[in-house]
Amino acid sequence: MKTSKLSVLLAICLVVQLMHSQHKGDGPYSQLIIRGITLINGNGAPPRGPIDIVIEHNKITNIQLVGYPGVAIKESSRPKLKPGGKELDCTGMYALPGFIDSHAHIGGTNQGADYDYVFRLWMAHGITTIREPAGRGVKWAVDLKNKSAKNSIVAPRIFAYTGFGQGSKKPISTPEMAREWVRQNAKNGADGIKFFGAEPEIMAAALNENKKLGLRSCTHHGQMSVARWNVLHSARAGLTSMEHWYGLPEALFTDRTVQDYPLDYNYQNEQHRFEEAGKLWKQAAKPHSEHWNNVMNELLSLDFTLSPTFNIYEASRDLQRARRAEWHETYTLPSLWRFYQPSMISHGSYWHDWGTEQEVVWKKNYNLWMTFVNEYKNRGGRVTAGSDSGFIFQLYGFAYVRELELLREAGFHPLEVIRAATLNGAELLGADDKIGSVKIGKLADLVIVEANPLKNLKVLYGTGAIKLTKDNKVIRHGGVKYTIKDGIVYDAKKLLDEVKQMVDEAKKKENFQLKQPGIE
Repeated sequence: MKTSKLSVLLAICLVVQLMHSQHKGDGPYSQLIIRGITLINGNGAPPRGPIDIVIEHNKITNIQLVGYPGVAIKESSRPKLKPGGKELDCTGMYALPGFIDSHAHIGGTNQGADYDYVFRLWMAHGITTIREPAGRGVKWAVDLKNKSAKNSIVAPRIFAYTGFGQGSKKPISTPEMAREWVRQNAKNGADGIKFFGAEPEIMAAALNENKKLGLRSCTHHGQMSVARWNVLHSARAGLTSMEHWYGLPEALFTDRTVQDYPLDYNYQNEQHRFEEAGKLWKQAAKPHSEHWNNVMNELLSLDFTLSPTFNIYEASRDLQRARRAEWHETYTLPSLWRFYQPSMISHGSYWHDWGTEQEVVWKKNYNLWMTFVNEYKNRGGRVTAGSDSGFIFQLYGFAYVRELELLREAGFHPLEVIRAATLNGAELLGADDKIGSVKIGKLADLVIVEANPLKNLKVLYGTGAIKLTKDNKVIRHGGVKYTIKDGIVYDAKKLLDEVKQMVDEAKKKENFQLKQPGIE
């Protein structure tokens, strides 16, 4: 009995010690001055510096240009540090507004990824705000949202959207049931709704009621409903944004009304579902044709937002690249790695028989998809950065940076990429008066990086970018240095170290070795 009690006591002490050892950030301070930074704002403006940014508690109170590149700064030109204030020397570094992930699921039970693991990966990559488009339930999400707001946990700011019908005791089968569910969702504290599709009269009623309440909405237009309700129907009814591309090619059809499904297609077969999805854009109107332009112009007139999540399907066009991403060995949990593997039942694990032919089709699919998104941006449309991590070999945090790279591939200037990741995301959430750019009066959410991300977005990855020095030495440079949320300064690399510890402990417990599929 004594031995048993001693073991329990030692276990409790170990847990307490681990909790105390976790990095919880420093601050907020009565005054924090970030010195000598080059600012890349989220409004499309070019970089400027050196600048001193003054933060008091959780508000930006001054942004002061203090000199010129390569010229010694006159101390008399700088904001004065008040008693009890804190200085952060960021000479030669770059500051950006905190990143916003507009499609961010907070882990998942099937993936074995809990929020503390996910949040640290996000925060380590400068993501200070997320929109969760449905997850484990509104009460769970709102509870985490409130804890984040109080900074009682290490977490980004959370906007919680509930999956339409989630928590309902009965399937929603009438417009009035839809309206009642929407009203209750608002009472539960949700910020919006994530739709997957429904009967037209139910979608119309739900979107109308949600709009009356002043809440926002997003949709993954599922194939089960898209033949009768595509993105144009949603946008006209009041939907504020769409995810992925589902529903958009269908709105662009000119010589058909449904996708050209093979006659042995089964939606429950993930290989069928995703292989055929790669053929959708070639069935749509050609780029810049009359119908293509008409659909785009109508969406623009409705102030509709696209959140493409290019990264989540990248394995479809290059499976080996996604599987062999270097961060998996260090930062992917064993349970998450297993979830990614070929499976008949795991969503997005569609590698039943994937090869060159499927990848070539998907590459062409991307070309058409990216053409639409880039032109939408060029005509003044709002495009945001979302990752949809936790599926298809895409890891939280790392996948978000990959999304930024893919926006660049689509044709976005690096400054447009940063705007998609910051100010556009804030506008999508209706929070651009508080976050999304570095501006006096806004909340103190910033990302600080030691290298210029405009020249190479890879410096935002937690693993950094590879570089050869003048003395022929291979090094890693970059990775977010500090993530500042609500005026609290987090050491991004410490957060990543804690993720590594979680993964190492899980591997040790299971005697797990990460192996590629089919290799014993």
